[in-house]
Formats: sequence, structure tokens, C-alpha cells
Amino acid sequence: MVRRPLTTMMLTPSLLFLGIAILSFAIWIVLTFFRGSFWQLRAFDDDVAPHEELSDWPEVVAVVPARNEVETIARVVESLARQEYAGEFLIVIVDDHSEDATAEIARDAARETGASQRCTVLLAETLQNGWTGKIWAMNQGAAERSPDFYWFTDADIVHEPDTLARLVSRAEKQKLDLTSLMVLLQAKSFAERLLIPPFLYFFLKLYPPKWIADPKARTAGAAGGCILLRRAGLERIGGFAAMRAEVIDDCALARAVKSSGGKIWMGLTRKSVSLRSYETFGEIRDLIARTAFTQLNYSAFFLLGTLAGMILTYFAPAILAFNNQPAVWRLGLAAWVLMAFTYLPTVRFYGLSPLWAPVLPLAASFYSYAAWLSAVRYWFGKGGQWKGRAQAPKSQGRWRKALRE
Repeated sequence: MVRRPLTTMMLTPSLLFLGIAILSFAIWIVLTFFRGSFWQLRAFDDDVAPHEELSDWPEVVAVVPARNEVETIARVVESLARQEYAGEFLIVIVDDHSEDATAEIARDAARETGASQRCTVLLAETLQNGWTGKIWAMNQGAAERSPDFYWFTDADIVHEPDTLARLVSRAEKQKLDLTSLMVLLQAKSFAERLLIPPFLYFFLKLYPPKWIADPKARTAGAAGGCILLRRAGLERIGGFAAMRAEVIDDCALARAVKSSGGKIWMGLTRKSVSLRSYETFGEIRDLIARTAFTQLNYSAFFLLGTLAGMILTYFAPAILAFNNQPAVWRLGLAAWVLMAFTYLPTVRFYGLSPLWAPVLPLAASFYSYAAWLSAVRYWFGKGGQWKGRAQAPKSQGRWRKALRE
């Protein structure tokens, strides 16, 4: 019997590294050229797009779910009151059982800006079983009136005076049922500069705006901080009751509208800015962990697949670029260059130095940790944390029981 040399019977480290390098580089070829050009931000930057005046401006009601927003609600009400909109425009602030003076401050702000007659501060009814808090508040606000459009915006976001007019103009001209803008998040602290631009980058990679706008594509996404929704589109999907248990409410709404035959669009803007700051890594960790495992459909299999994908896509290029094999380090470096190249427009969108572009693998490692933490919190019955509420479906407490035993 002839024995084969051991080197031909097993995968050597050199071949393993080469295989990983080839796979990683192939991933970045696909992401760069075949993922809906998600990284080319200018193509869907609403600030640079022309908007037309309308001869007849439809009625709009802004609905603002607010829970414990005492620090930001006054500025939010003021920015809404300053909207330069030619049509009828009303504002509904839905106080979602705040434990602070959110409602009182909202009323004071409306009075001080001369908007008392068109601004209503509504106390939400008791949260019903099976509903997540934000969707329940949105449903309460939408029930107040039947306009042509609802403008759902968060209680920590301020808008330039022409924001609503630009949203409505686009929606009417393009016959959109849902028009959404990804607002500018704060990127001032070190933690924010490292991790907030990747938040936008990863979101756009999951939901390429080009595919969102394509009626033939299944991709549906929206940015919950600024959504203009046609009332007819909301009625067609059965109202908010049809999605009452969703944790990722914005994308669930976009998916429902698109699947019902509605047209949707999502873009970017610097004219709408989030007031919420994230000074620490822990705050951003919680932001990510709130919905990460929900995005994975609460599946441990999808979680492991995602972590493996993150390793191949983001960690491997940076590591293999320092390998001593010429073919391996060249492929690793090429993948890392493509990564930084596609991330650079996002870095520039936030006005940061291009030197932040190559450090995306560090951010990816943090996001991987937060995704794992999101799963652990879900398994322990604390998933989907929002304003003190655990909104994810219960996980049956298997892990807690195991620890007790």
C-alpha cells in the first residue's frame, strides 16, 4: 500500500490563509460592485436633490411619540412649529406615559412658538398587550385626525424649516406612499466618531436605497426618525394593528407598505439632526443591542452565521494584510482597501477625517460584540429594551432556568 505524504492529505495553514483571503476579497468585490451601490451616498442625498413647488399642498399631521424626552422635546416642538409649509399642518405630541415633565414642556414650547392652536399634546392610553410602546403611541397619534399624510418623527430630532415641504414634494411628484430620511446622528465624542458612521454604513448595506426604491426588488427599509406616510398607504396595510408587535417598527412599516403594492423611498439628509448624544461606548452598545438580535429573527443559527460573516468580511482583510505570504497579504490588503474606499463617503458625510476609513474593522468588532450581547439579553428576557421596556417576545427563559438549576 502506497502512503501519500501527509502534506497532500491535509489542509495546510498556507492554503487555509489563501482560501480565506480569496473569499474575503470576493466578498468585497460583491459588496463594492453588486450591492446596489449602497456606499455611493450622493445618489440618494436629499439635500442635493431638486424639489418642485406644488400647486396644491396636501394636509399633513406630524406625530411625535415621546417618552421621557424632557431634555429635547422643546426644541423638537419649536422645529416643527417653524416648518415653512404652505398646506394645512398640525402637530400631535403623544406622551407615552413619561415619568418626567415631557408633556408640560411640550405644551409650553407650543405656546411660546405661537403653535398652541395647531399643536396637541396627547396622553397615550394604557399600553395594550401585544403592542410595542412606540407603535402604540404612533397609532394613538394617527387616530386623532385623517390627513393626506402623516409625518412620524422622533422626539429627539430637529428639522430645518423646509424639511416637510421637501418631503411632501418628493412624495407627490414620485407618487410615493412612504418617504423616509436617515437623519444626521451626533458624531462628536470619540465613541461616536468610531461607531456612529458605521451605524449608517451597515444599515445602508443591509437596506440599499436603490433596492428600496425599486418596485421589483424585495428589499424594504426606512429610517424611523423621519417618515412621511400617505394615509391611504397606512389604511391599505390594515393600520398599525397589522404590525403592532414589531420591535424594528420602521423597516416593518416599509415592508408592509411595499408588499401591499406601495412605492417607498429612503434617502439621507443633514437638515434633520438628532439631538441625542452618545458619550460612552456603553450607550452605543445599548443602541445596537436593542434590535440586533431582532434583526436576526431571534435565531442562534443566524447569529453564528453573522459573526462568521463579520470575521470574513471585516477582520480577515486587516489580519491577512500582515501575512508573510505574498498572495495572501496582497489579497487581504486589496480587500481592506475596498472596505475603506466604500466606507469613505460615509466618513465624509459626517465631516470626519479620511483617517477614520481604515479603522472600520475595529467598529465591526464592537458591533459583533453588541450583537452577541443582544442575543444574551433576549435569552434572559430583556430583549428590545426601549425607555425601560423589554419589547422583544419572551424567550421562554430557558437560560435563566438552566442557571438556577
